[in-house]
Amino acid sequence: MKKQHINRKHNFPDADLYQMCIQSVKNAKRDLEQFEKYGYPESRMRTFFNLTDQFKDLPDDEELLGDQMVMTEKKYEAAEKLKSAIRSLMMRVAMKYSNKTGRYRKFGTAKMGDMTDAQLIFCGRRVVRVARQQADFLDDVGVNDNTIRRISDACQRFENAVNIQHDRVANRDIAVESRVIKSNKLYEELIILCNIGKDIWAEKDVNKYEQYTIYESNNEQKKARKEKMSTPD
Repeated sequence: MKKQHINRKHNFPDADLYQMCIQSVKNAKRDLEQFEKYGYPESRMRTFFNLTDQFKDLPDDEELLGDQMVMTEKKYEAAEKLKSAIRSLMMRVAMKYSNKTGRYRKFGTAKMGDMTDAQLIFCGRRVVRVARQQADFLDDVGVNDNTIRRISDACQRFENAVNIQHDRVANRDIAVESRVIKSNKLYEELIILCNIGKDIWAEKDVNKYEQYTIYESNNEQKKARKEKMSTPD
């Protein structure tokens, strides 16, 4: 069964969420006496602050994507080195046999540029295997243990690069999901805290009420400021 995708509960950047949480906790500490009447003690505020503080140190998606891209580049480099080693051997094979013969076709290197990562790994292994089988026939065109080992080593390095790149993709998915879960938890707590704060100052202090108001976008915030400025005292 496919795992259900976890969506963010807020429509603004995590950096804005962090700032909102920090400022709201400061406001709540100022209003601690009133918050305690709602069953929201200082210990809960401290826990909320600590979770927010930890959240800022989580790697964001740009950082994780950068790591993934570095590994992808290394994978491409390893792939090109493997292809180069294979082409060098196949040039020698073509010198011995026509590229239309069964001995040449047995290496299975046709359309190597269109192969997937998995297909290229299998191709590298096959070339090494077939080259060893035909080593005695190809000795006079310079195919020897060193030639074959170059392909074998390049194939292993490419396979390692593919695995590492896959790990980076998986790690990024896990980290992004974990970040979403934690940001949702912070947002839920922020809503609770701000709802209490607004209830405390509703019809008592407009400015303090406004400090607990959450805007889902900059546009909403601009509209609220415009309305506030146009409202006569």
